[in-house]
Amino acid sequence: MAKDVLCEVNNCNYWAPGNKCAASSIYVVSHQGKQARNSAETDCRTFEPKI
Repeated sequence: MAKDVLCEVNNCNYWAPGNKCAASSIYVVSHQGKQARNSAETDCRTFEPKI
């Protein structure tokens, strides 16, 4: 699991100084159902498809 989750949305309730996310969990979704081919199809900038 990632130690640091970055967030640039400073008006989010979970935004913390240093562009950190202070949420206790993260929920990532795909705009294409259960499968995504690239990060543009998700709400996750670091998405990489499994090979």
